[in-house]
Amino acid sequence: MSLLVNSYFSPDDLEILRGALDAWCAERRVDIKSVEAQYAASAALDLYQAGHNSREKLLDALRDRKAA
Repeated sequence: MSLLVNSYFSPDDLEILRGALDAWCAERRVDIKSVEAQYAASAALDLYQAGHNSREKLLDALRDRKAA
């Protein structure tokens, strides 16, 4: 789970995160409000902070991550 202490996300950051998460959910036919999507969102935050800072890089990393 993500630990977002003193984290700041700009509107551009949020757009990248949401775009990658929306695409991931669409590919997997997962409801954005599901528990699976919540885990993916948490992973997306971690991956983004680890340097996957474009929609494409983040989506690729989400695809590659092991199922929670």
